[in-house]
Amino acid sequence: MNSPLQIELSNKSIAITGGYGHLGSAISKSLLAHGARVFVLGRSKTRFEEAFAIELSNLAKIKFVECDIACEESWNTALEFIYAAGYGLDVLINNASFKRSASPENTSLQDWNYSVDGVLGSVFNGIQAVSPYFKNQGKGKIINVSSIYAQVAPPFELYQLRPESISPPHYGASKAGVEQLTRYYAAYLGSAGITVNTVSPGPFPKNQVQENQSFIDELAQRTVLKRIGRPEELAGIFTFLSSEASNYITGQNFVVDGGWTIQ
Repeated sequence: MNSPLQIELSNKSIAITGGYGHLGSAISKSLLAHGARVFVLGRSKTRFEEAFAIELSNLAKIKFVECDIACEESWNTALEFIYAAGYGLDVLINNASFKRSASPENTSLQDWNYSVDGVLGSVFNGIQAVSPYFKNQGKGKIINVSSIYAQVAPPFELYQLRPESISPPHYGASKAGVEQLTRYYAAYLGSAGITVNTVSPGPFPKNQVQENQSFIDELAQRTVLKRIGRPEELAGIFTFLSSEASNYITGQNFVVDGGWTIQ
């Protein structure tokens, strides 16, 4: 009888874009806690050092790698650095994105194009950059980040309590594109031993947003669990998908939303 596959990441090398943000830092810390070596790709070393001050003081296996997710050359330089360090790479998590927020009526074509590139194009850049490395080694895992707004429309009445947080039209459309891009590359890269999956978070508002208690209460009521999510509750699915236990899963979207989208 074969041994059970473990949900642990010892000897795994994982790169995550935006790994020092609100959700990214929780994901990165979960990966670390399960034994992974983590490369945080981003533009701000200062934010990285602030997010992981405790871990860095304990000589944790985490390192900052400068990368602009909008730039093909920057992607190539970042991956060359990781492989030159001798650790290789087992997993890429495309977590970071950028966009211009605007109301549905005030979204310009320039806003749209910029944001589609920042949400969808950046994921494409990551997949294109890492694929040759993963194909050469005959294995690899790519995990993309979508959103529940790729599957359902925002409840616009909710955002009357916090209009600055309204989801613009390009966001959900681009995230839906991320899910299709995941299925496309899962099919295309599967024969090379590469899996591609997506995680769609629900309500995990940043600390600044949580200062508006009325808005948070309404967010919570949209879920069947009647509460917002904690970042560490999202991190577990990334740990699982990065592990050997997920080797036969590809082209799938994992929704972590407290039951928002089942109603």
